Amino acid sequence: MAEKLHFSLVSPAKELFSGDVDHVIAPGSEGEFGVLANHAPFMTTLKNGVVRVLDGETTKMRLFVRGGFADVTPAGLTILAEEAVDLSSTDVATVDAELEEAKSKLLSEGKDSPHHGALQAQVDYLSDLKAALVH
Repeated sequence: MAEKLHFSLVSPAKELFSGDVDHVIAPGSEGEFGVLANHAPFMTTLKNGVVRVLDGETTKMRLFVRGGFADVTPAGLTILAEEAVDLSSTDVATVDAELEEAKSKLLSEGKDSPHHGALQAQVDYLSDLKAALVH
């Protein structure tokens, strides 16, 4: 039996996953990367994107992360995400409604608003999340 990788994904709200898997593919800020058991240690930042958890060659789970950090140690892979969503429990209609609301708020606040940066980041996140759900 092949050796397994211990993987945990945690957001400020909760731990979304913790268990032994074959392979994890994550959206690093410098590009997508994969981690298997006994991977060399490293730490990197993450960009918005999909973390794929694989069992053999089959994708077992897809989790969308909003930035964060990935830490590979001899004990396994830990992802600390700013925000994370299990794509199997999210639907396009809900995200689309949130996106339209955020866009509307961004337009009404205007570019001079002190909240402009945060609102734009929310629109970008929701746009990326919607794209992940559609693909």
